[in-house]
Amino acid sequence: MQTADRSRTGRQPAEALDGPRRWAWIGLAAVLASALALRLWGIRQGLPYIYNIDEADHFVPHAIAMFGHSLNPHYFANPPAFTYALHLLFAVWFGGGAGVARASALHSGDLYVVARATAAALGTVAVWLLYLAGARLFGRGVGLLAAAIEAVAFLPVFYAHLALNDVPTLAPVTLSLLGTAGVLRKGRALDYLVAGVGLGLACATKYTGGIVILPLMAATASRSLERPPGRATGDRRAAGTAPAPAGIAIAGAGALVAFLAANPYAVLDLHGFYTELVHQSTLSGEAQGKLGAPRQWGVLYYLWSLTWGLGWLPALAALGGALTVWRTDVRLGWLLVPAPLIFLAFMGLQGRYFGRWLLPIFPILCLLAAFFALQVVAVLARRLARPAEGRRAARPAQGPDRPGRGIRVALTAAAVVLMCGQGFVYSIHSGLLLARADTRNLTRAWMVAHVPAGARIVVEPVAPAGWVREAPGSAGRGAPAARRGPRWIKYDSLVSVISADGAIDPSASRVVGIEDYVRTLSPALIGWYERGGFCWVVSGSTQSGRAYADPRAVPHAISYYQALARAGESLYHVSPYPTGRGPVPFGFDWSFDYYPLAYDRPGPEMTVYRLHGGRCGG
Repeated sequence: MQTADRSRTGRQPAEALDGPRRWAWIGLAAVLASALALRLWGIRQGLPYIYNIDEADHFVPHAIAMFGHSLNPHYFANPPAFTYALHLLFAVWFGGGAGVARASALHSGDLYVVARATAAALGTVAVWLLYLAGARLFGRGVGLLAAAIEAVAFLPVFYAHLALNDVPTLAPVTLSLLGTAGVLRKGRALDYLVAGVGLGLACATKYTGGIVILPLMAATASRSLERPPGRATGDRRAAGTAPAPAGIAIAGAGALVAFLAANPYAVLDLHGFYTELVHQSTLSGEAQGKLGAPRQWGVLYYLWSLTWGLGWLPALAALGGALTVWRTDVRLGWLLVPAPLIFLAFMGLQGRYFGRWLLPIFPILCLLAAFFALQVVAVLARRLARPAEGRRAARPAQGPDRPGRGIRVALTAAAVVLMCGQGFVYSIHSGLLLARADTRNLTRAWMVAHVPAGARIVVEPVAPAGWVREAPGSAGRGAPAARRGPRWIKYDSLVSVISADGAIDPSASRVVGIEDYVRTLSPALIGWYERGGFCWVVSGSTQSGRAYADPRAVPHAISYYQALARAGESLYHVSPYPTGRGPVPFGFDWSFDYYPLAYDRPGPEMTVYRLHGGRCGG
């Protein structure tokens, strides 16, 4: 009777490879240690400068700003749970508002180290929770392999190095999946509560984390459709099991309380919350307006992102798991399969898309991939063990199941290597790369040594405002804090003086966003710089690359870069690629997360030009 029940719940094939529990715990310890090490390796990349625009603009600056006003973030484009967590950690770590203000002015990099370490720690917690969820749904083998896949997958490893909410969201998302697994298996009130709390915290950390409501709904529906237990299975209705309607109420209350605890001003500042939520939704739904952005259908872009962000084999195995899990247990199919499909369709229909936006469904994909991989191992092990079983039957004194066990161990080891190999290689490469100096840091060091203090310079928007200051310190992009003034006088590149025909027209000057900077370039600017005495021009490939990715859209910009190369003397050039490699074509993923092995260090290609016309002569 026990065997039949285990087959019905879909746990028998996976658990056949689990082995003794102590080995599972040893394996889990190794996975968690590796996950944390990969996420902390290179965590100081770029400091004291914050080169990722989202990292510079969003969570850390708002966590700091709360020390100067109420806990109302006055910002809901991203939900504030991660911001509140950083605010509390900063208060404890730096000794309150005065200590945070001092660190922000003098050692701003320390704030970002704490914030990034928090993201890395939460990413590691998510790996642990994924093991628990997988063990509850399938068995320890699937849980451990799923955790290993997420521990080394490139996207969750790379973005754990930044103080963004993408990786921290994985912790509450997986907590909700753990509770949902408990709802499906046991249906206790505690399971509903854990699933609901995880759901609320996920939504309060990143709105798209709310996708875990679909697995919870599927598990609740399965519980409500179950027949009343007979005598043989009466032990399944253990003490604490909640009827489905009561469970829904518990999960809903837990989700609401958790969301409001982590985002209280969603109610206390309802107008601000609603306004920014609508604004953020509008931005996400807009057609790609970023020059150089991908133009293919969003779903295809996200499917391509899985081949490197998760890995080719894990992505294909997840597809195999989505197709075969129904044969093992229909309830698991409804719990795990619809959510990633709906998420892919929804995100693919948005106007903008980036690989990291897929992270909320990574835990589910890892579970499906691990399930399928171990199903294949189980089938192969049975087939390969049959000849050995025949020989053992002829020689009963040989011992119990040793040939079959050896085959399973070898196949399982191969599955681990295949599922984790790509992610491990690229995450190791990422750690090596991020531990090296950024090309923009190298460029600034050269300029300190060779460009006179007080010189007038032009810097494309590839570096934060604090980059030109004498004593660098920044509480966020555009909010520098320094004891001394600027080392150089910087031309305001985000104020355009170019008319539609590419001519200089100061009367038509206007402020532009960083995404529109390249659209304002024209060869006429070279003479304008020289007449103003701005003799040093710093160019980066993350701006020029946008123009060359779509030259027909910005012909004046192409002419500008050609004119700059002719009129300017290139005195310094640094590349993120080693000799003989690169360049990587511009893209809004690989140009900023440095996935290809062609990269040798972080940052764009940087060139410092010296102009010699006009006031720059001599």
